[in-house]
Amino acid sequence: MNSSHDLSGAVWRKSSYSNAKGECVEVAFLDDGLIALRDSKNNGIGPALVFTGAEWRAFIQGVTDGEFTA
Repeated sequence: MNSSHDLSGAVWRKSSYSNAKGECVEVAFLDDGLIALRDSKNNGIGPALVFTGAEWRAFIQGVTDGEFTA
């Protein structure tokens, strides 16, 4: 995970599971192959996590496998 990227030109997509207030997560696929993730309720001014492609695939696999359910 890297935190030193300029995300000012990132194109963010909101989760299709976002609630009516839009409070969910947004993802941006960056030109250099990295993936950024942020909380949508911060209106684009909050922090973002930046992942490599391999880290993102591992995260998605964990979600698919139910590793993050309460």
